[in-house]
Amino acid sequence: MANRLAQTTSPYLLQHADNPVDWWPWSPEAFEEARKRDVPVLLSVGYASCHWCHVMAHESFEDETVAAYLNAHFVPVKVDREERPDVDAVYMEAVQAATGHGGWPMTVFLTADAEPFYFGTYFPPEPRHGSPSFQQVLEGVVAAWTDRRDEVAEVAGRIVADLAGRSLVHGGDGVPGESEVAQALLGLTREYDEQRGGFGGAPKFPPSMAVEFLLRHHARTGSEGALQMAADTCSAMARGGIYDQLGGGFARYSVDREWVVPHFEKMLYDNALLCRVYAHLWRTTGSDEARRIALETADFMVRELRTAEGGFASALDADSEDADGKHAEGAYYVWTPAQLREVLGEDDAAFAAAYFGVTEDGTFEEGASVLRLPGDVGPVDADRVADVRARLLAARDERPHPGRDDKVVAAWNGLAIAALAETGAYFDRPDLVERATEAADLLVRVHLGEVARLTRTSKDGRAGDNAGVLEDYGDVAEGFLALAAVTGEGAWLEFAGFLLDIVLEQFTGEGGQLYDTAHDAEQLIRRPQDPTDSATPSGWTAAAGALLSYAAYTGSEAHRTAAEGALGVVKALGPRVPRFVGWGLAVAEALLDGPREVAVAGPVGGELHRTALLGRAPGAVVAAGEGPGAGAEFALLVDRPQVGGEPTAYVCRHFVCDAPTTDAAELAVKLGG
Repeated sequence: MANRLAQTTSPYLLQHADNPVDWWPWSPEAFEEARKRDVPVLLSVGYASCHWCHVMAHESFEDETVAAYLNAHFVPVKVDREERPDVDAVYMEAVQAATGHGGWPMTVFLTADAEPFYFGTYFPPEPRHGSPSFQQVLEGVVAAWTDRRDEVAEVAGRIVADLAGRSLVHGGDGVPGESEVAQALLGLTREYDEQRGGFGGAPKFPPSMAVEFLLRHHARTGSEGALQMAADTCSAMARGGIYDQLGGGFARYSVDREWVVPHFEKMLYDNALLCRVYAHLWRTTGSDEARRIALETADFMVRELRTAEGGFASALDADSEDADGKHAEGAYYVWTPAQLREVLGEDDAAFAAAYFGVTEDGTFEEGASVLRLPGDVGPVDADRVADVRARLLAARDERPHPGRDDKVVAAWNGLAIAALAETGAYFDRPDLVERATEAADLLVRVHLGEVARLTRTSKDGRAGDNAGVLEDYGDVAEGFLALAAVTGEGAWLEFAGFLLDIVLEQFTGEGGQLYDTAHDAEQLIRRPQDPTDSATPSGWTAAAGALLSYAAYTGSEAHRTAAEGALGVVKALGPRVPRFVGWGLAVAEALLDGPREVAVAGPVGGELHRTALLGRAPGAVVAAGEGPGAGAEFALLVDRPQVGGEPTAYVCRHFVCDAPTTDAAELAVKLGG
């Protein structure tokens, strides 16, 4: 019999709808039930493509005995962290403070007032490696709840007080300047892995936002070291197992320092951010490899993640069925020499094994290898490589596919819109710009809908119940602004302004600090507020970037002031932890450069417009259009006539304008071309 989760839109919650556990979604009614029954709440947080979430579900939540005990002694509440990042953030902060580490599945025991008193992540079905079994944990919590209630209440109160006391130092006065950016670059250089690219040791995550900062810093200052780190990191990832050498697109992270073996789940946000970074790397260097990776990643997103409604799904699972029908991590992606021979025949299999680094021993588990480009095979026949790739891809397509998390998350779709719009414009792929526009239409139609506030998620064209958080507003505005620049349609600038006005009204505190949830959002035990960029830009830095661009488009002093106030946190964090505020540093580069405002009085898609879009100046905004109505679309085009009847570009920054130009080469020089 299905439990209450059957009524939800989250694919993760729906995975648990048939558990014998009597799950509740996060709701006031669940806590009311706990109060009425005088039992604690078990909060279990995960997401649909999380490997260990599946393992714990199979071992414990599908077990009738465990479920019966859970149902008798707790109110079990299931949360999809991607639908409720606010709930996840608040309790993850508590878990990390208490245990020194965090992760998913996250397991937290709460009072009926939602105050946490005991924490963990994955608990095994039997005691192992010094960890108690899940059943032992449940029994221990029940014993404490029954016999030592005063102690439980005291612990819960202390934790909540400790969280409340962690007010954020947001960097005080002022914006990041040359010295903070230089210190950040030095910090990244210290953590850079010269042999293998990337930063730090294993596990190694794709540092898309730090690379964006390095590219912008190079564009503004000419720093060769910054460009070298960016280019070498991108090349190492493109040749590694973290990149899908057959189908395009990136896995979540590499478990080793060499980028060989990935954690195989593929997330929309990683691929959107990396697609844009490789497109920007091509814009800087003209690298064929960067162009190929940008386009293959864009095509992967459209082919594998696009939903019937025109949005983009959240993720593909790491796990799928192997040849024996068992669920295994990476089964869809890995190859043995025997499997290569079966598809390609003896000669081509030997060629493919050398080219893709497939060994007899294997680089993954049970003799299988992750395809990569070790690069020590000498010159190769490009046609032969293309033929082998096509045949392997077709054979792989016959394997059971990984599951897909079909929910559409507003923020990540905003990132995808920006990436697809720019990649389509750079490489003359109007189909990609169309896909970006369709996703933007879905966000306006379904996520904004009637309520004029952004909804976090939708599924099958139906809006979810959860309010958008700051990252949704910041990233969707970023996507809309990129779409406005590429298409010349001022409506996208208007929609971005609408979202950013809500940021000013609902998410902004004193002194420029920002909050992850709106002033009128559900009150949790702490109001979440995290300015660090991890897998995606934080809401804080995403909003800062979009506010700065919008101010450049419109001349709005309020938006510029808000952007500068928000960047105080980058002044504080950039020199200390540059890897974790990469997008913030990229926005700081735009501020230091102006950013430049480019108005093209000429046809959308014409030579001057294209040249403007290919300009490397950090964070430059571009408005294009011709005819009497152009000024109505973009304020930047007001009183900007064509010179001598020719398409004309105007470049301004810091309230100073260069002489207008009709020459594309001259415009390229003005924009760092």
